[in-house]
Amino acid sequence: MIKDMMPGFALLQPTTIEDALALLNDHGPDAWLLAGGNDSLGWFKDRVKRPKAVIDLGAIASLKGIRETANGLEIGALTTLTEIERHPIVKAQYRLLADAAGNVASPQIRNSGTLGGNVAQDTRCWYYRDGLPCFRAGGSACFANTPESMNREHALFGANRCVAVTPSDTAPALVALDAKMVVRNRSGEQLIDAEKFFIGPSVDITRMTVLKPGDILTGFRLPNAWANAHYYFEKVADRKTWDFALVNVAAALVVSNGAVERARIVCGGVECVPRRLKVAEDIIRGKRIDNQLAKLAGTSVTRKARPLNYNHFKVPLMQNLVMRAVRDAT
Repeated sequence: MIKDMMPGFALLQPTTIEDALALLNDHGPDAWLLAGGNDSLGWFKDRVKRPKAVIDLGAIASLKGIRETANGLEIGALTTLTEIERHPIVKAQYRLLADAAGNVASPQIRNSGTLGGNVAQDTRCWYYRDGLPCFRAGGSACFANTPESMNREHALFGANRCVAVTPSDTAPALVALDAKMVVRNRSGEQLIDAEKFFIGPSVDITRMTVLKPGDILTGFRLPNAWANAHYYFEKVADRKTWDFALVNVAAALVVSNGAVERARIVCGGVECVPRRLKVAEDIIRGKRIDNQLAKLAGTSVTRKARPLNYNHFKVPLMQNLVMRAVRDAT
């Protein structure tokens, strides 16, 4: 439980990815990767996580920055959210990601928080983070899924022993942009579709991403195929500043001759992973957008929702966000 004191650990600061991978290998399960630190230091302070070695990636220059390529845009995992929010190329060609980054937390947190850290952070379920022995922590219960639980922030879909949701605002945008995650380990480099990077409790209840011990998320690649599309991002939270999303939506639409040629629509805050809404995409594909079509797309997205005791409000909220995304993106 919360003790508000940080245990001791060895702080290691490599300057190359190769050195960081070697340190991960040397320290094994006792190691913890540190990016911006906004999530990590909270875990340490509460004594829920007790790494013996913290590997600070902040000195690795190759993990920072935004670069144009022949195929699109490359973003280093340690690029700050503020840089992404303000970068002229991101704003001009991939505004969806800039808007999502600009909605994360507060300006102070965005100045130090990184894109890699934002997508790799663990769930914010307070039962889990406060150290209770839930399924995700290796226990035998889900404390958020009982008649008495405080679960207004939790899942509508994909519950499998755990009803926690992804807290990331940038994750739905990356899925909507069909981004590739660049992951390095001692065996080499791997590109992973953003949609497959996040995993639910039915796959592995102890993790929220495919990252395993020994892996480092080094960057992101945004393809040209979705550059300069019609975009929409909206986040609804209890407070405008700092808070995590109750529901957010990210949409990318390519329009040709007034009709939707391609679309990717994704919601966060409703499942353990960013939820791609393929039914809504199918409804609008090949059609001209009007209010009736937008409403139909919105109402389609909650057909399999299974709300908990205190999060029924997420059903109409999700419907309305998707309706607005379809209607206003174009």
